[in-house]
Amino acid sequence: MPKLRADAPLIHPECEISESSFGAYCEVGRGSRVAQSVFGDYSYCDRMCDIANAQVGKFSNIASFVRVGATDHPLDRASLHHFMYRSASYWDDAEDDAEWFGKRRARRAVIGHDTWLGHNAQVKPEVSVGHGAVVASGAVVTRDVAPYTIVAGVPAVPVRARLAPEVAERVMALGWWDWDHARLRTALEDFRGLSAEAFLEKYDG
Repeated sequence: MPKLRADAPLIHPECEISESSFGAYCEVGRGSRVAQSVFGDYSYCDRMCDIANAQVGKFSNIASFVRVGATDHPLDRASLHHFMYRSASYWDDAEDDAEWFGKRRARRAVIGHDTWLGHNAQVKPEVSVGHGAVVASGAVVTRDVAPYTIVAGVPAVPVRARLAPEVAERVMALGWWDWDHARLRTALEDFRGLSAEAFLEKYDG
């Protein structure tokens, strides 16, 4: 497997990337589409993801077939069809509806740091997934998810806390996701071997 790099994302074949930016050590899995989105450092998505109008934090883990910021259709008009806003594809004398696209792009989804979105999960537009949260496979997230909360179901509901609230608060205050690459390497064995509580005892001093 190619090594990840700080200066350019690893984009696998058959991806469609438009108007998006990536931090250091990012990866986009085969066949994924990323549009009008920002990936923070170390974040990745696996195969066949569809991510639009999203702000993805650092160290986000996005499994295969995840959809974030799914585009919507107008519900209050005579038709649902995109001929109304992708009009130039249908008539030579019509333009696309720039106002409609602008409103849709403004409805951004926000994915926090150190999150995990399971296989085939969805996060709807204008929804935030807090730092450290987990979205179970197949879940459809229609409301904000609190930090360090595990959600599941359709629509997604809280299942349990990933970490005790006081521990989660300390991890967020520590903000290890802002450490530089060398410091992460130095702490690697502790990330691997210590519980969250023990890690905090060592580094939250």
